[in-house]
Amino acid sequence: MVKNGDAKQAYSEEAPEVGGPILDNLERGRVALLSEQYAESKADFEGAEQAARIQSDQAVISVSDSANQVGSLVTNDNLIDYKPADYELGYLHLYLSLNYLKNNDLEGALIEVRKANYIQEQAKRDREKELRSAEKDAKKQGFDANVGAILANYPDVGNKLAAVQNGYLFYYSGLLFETNRNYSDAYIDYKRALAVAPNNKTVIESVQRLARRLGMRNDITLLEKQYGAYKVPKRTDSRVIIIDEQGILPQLSDWRLRLPMWDSQGNFVQYNLALPYYKKTNRDVFSPLKVNNKALASDQLADVTLMARNDLNERIPAMVIRQALRVVAKDELRKTSRNTKEEDLANAVLTIFNSLTEQPDTRSWQTLPSLISVTSVDVKAGDNQIQYLGNELNFTIKEGHTVVVWVSRQGNAVTWWHKQLGEI
Repeated sequence: MVKNGDAKQAYSEEAPEVGGPILDNLERGRVALLSEQYAESKADFEGAEQAARIQSDQAVISVSDSANQVGSLVTNDNLIDYKPADYELGYLHLYLSLNYLKNNDLEGALIEVRKANYIQEQAKRDREKELRSAEKDAKKQGFDANVGAILANYPDVGNKLAAVQNGYLFYYSGLLFETNRNYSDAYIDYKRALAVAPNNKTVIESVQRLARRLGMRNDITLLEKQYGAYKVPKRTDSRVIIIDEQGILPQLSDWRLRLPMWDSQGNFVQYNLALPYYKKTNRDVFSPLKVNNKALASDQLADVTLMARNDLNERIPAMVIRQALRVVAKDELRKTSRNTKEEDLANAVLTIFNSLTEQPDTRSWQTLPSLISVTSVDVKAGDNQIQYLGNELNFTIKEGHTVVVWVSRQGNAVTWWHKQLGEI
């Protein structure tokens, strides 16, 4: 429904709770945001944040958590509590920040972007620790899964800075810091955004503007050498900055591979692995936004689909090891059943059990946007308008001021609002 632009209908229908308190609240919060139910969106995202905090605080594994993980060796990853990806945690706080900004609470919005930056860094360290733990568990069980052979065949994401760094978050936080007159922090985040989106005209201008304000002479020289001289706006010039979200993420699919291994009896066997992956699909094409009836060029800032693919690739080694442990455990369980009187029945039951439980974990935050652009346009002071497929957003701007417009488009539907940023 959301992909087709029916966010309001999607939110009005009670969705089944299949992802647990974190994922379910993430999806509800995003759909509520798109259906302009901002209080509900904020409450849902806060619910996801609380659940994620509880999960993070359980660093020392409890008895129930141990049962959860051990049970997964004979079931599948879908029964492990959903752990949000790094980029999903970043977007959780980015959207909480947008809710605060929509409610004219700049301080609350700033707190959330600080959280987003910190949590993404912490999550990356946690994921590296998880992989080391999985490798240790594999060695304890007396086997070494050929992860390299699997990854050699696994669909690749490519190697780009944009796959691991969130240009949307960096630019947005820089914009908030600049609005709050915290120019040093704004400059740092604008430069981070520039590293991710080095050809985005709005980001380039933002970095150059702050470099001049802060008197960064060396940086100014380097920036002018790469991008040309900065055109200093007049004090009377007004502009609108448009953050444009487009589409939603593709769903995860099922990818299967036969894994050759040696079993506990020294026999060479081949086990079936079932892993999630993103199929290569064509992006939805959107008609350009218009500002005062003039078409606006889309200038890419972040590719969330690329980030999702990369995050999955980084998690695949640990997933492979867990699944290898699991298929071996189930095979050993099947072999021990051969000494029972109910051998045929037991084997049949275990075969069915294996086919039902060995399924890839295809859970993810699916309603996130696929692509984000940011573009700035000079406009005249007074009344202005943005148009999209018969929809109109009117805003008024003072001389020498800046307005930011947040836009999210799915299908033919659009959700948008604007905020005054003052003289930045």
